[in-house]
Amino acid sequence: MNRPTTLPRVRKAGETVGNNGFGATGSGYPPGVTSMTTQQELFQFLEDRFACAQACTECARACALRASLMDPDGTEEQELVRRKGIMCAEVCDATCRVLAEQNRLDEDGIRVQLEWCRSVCLECAQVFERQPGGEEGAKACRDCAQACTDFIATLA
Repeated sequence: MNRPTTLPRVRKAGETVGNNGFGATGSGYPPGVTSMTTQQELFQFLEDRFACAQACTECARACALRASLMDPDGTEEQELVRRKGIMCAEVCDATCRVLAEQNRLDEDGIRVQLEWCRSVCLECAQVFERQPGGEEGAKACRDCAQACTDFIATLA
């Protein structure tokens, strides 16, 4: 066996390694990610993204429930509530899936999805609040629309 004739050099306390052979010297952060503000912005982004996805999930559940309570052969107003509820549930579900996927859409694509979700939620909330017992569904829609608005602001 070939053995090295000298032992590796041991660093002294406080001595830095310098270039580690991987071409990286510095803090370990990507270029431009050095300040606490940037980390705080990243945390805010992740928190708003999660809050939006959670609000979308709650809204989809509330809309599907509200739509299921409507008689398919009922009045024109009941049919409107049913259609808006189904549409909102589908859009919220799609938005939640987009937010759960890592980097599948660019920022513009995410923004378009969020704006569509916000618009559909606000329309649905208006229809739900005209119905007796629709307050809870309308609140879920408005909360989701607000979460989408907040996340759009984070993207800006």
